[in-house]
Amino acid sequence: MAYNEYVADRIRQFLNEKKAPFYEKKMMGGVCFMVDDKMCCGTHFDKKRETDLIMARIGEVASMEASNRKGCLPMDFTGRPMKGFVFIGPEGFDLDEDLEYWLQLCLDFNPFAKKSKKRK
Repeated sequence: MAYNEYVADRIRQFLNEKKAPFYEKKMMGGVCFMVDDKMCCGTHFDKKRETDLIMARIGEVASMEASNRKGCLPMDFTGRPMKGFVFIGPEGFDLDEDLEYWLQLCLDFNPFAKKSKKRK
């Protein structure tokens, strides 16, 4: 199953309202939203959990602080969690206020995030 287009639309709407310059990149079984050429957030369908998840790049400090919020999961593709990234399950983003909380954390961290190296 592909990622949930409705969830992606909600993310697009938030980024547009914040006037964040972004573009989309299909990856990781979903779509990532790139801000300042850096991965900011995204959505995809997790086959193991059989649910839609939001990927949030919020930094290591914020991810430790937010780890006890409902729906927050370590971002783990390979058996080892990625530092500074979390997944949020539907119970953590169903309400607009909850989604806005996570996406604002992503935008707040974005200026401090490092760009990935360009492949040749």
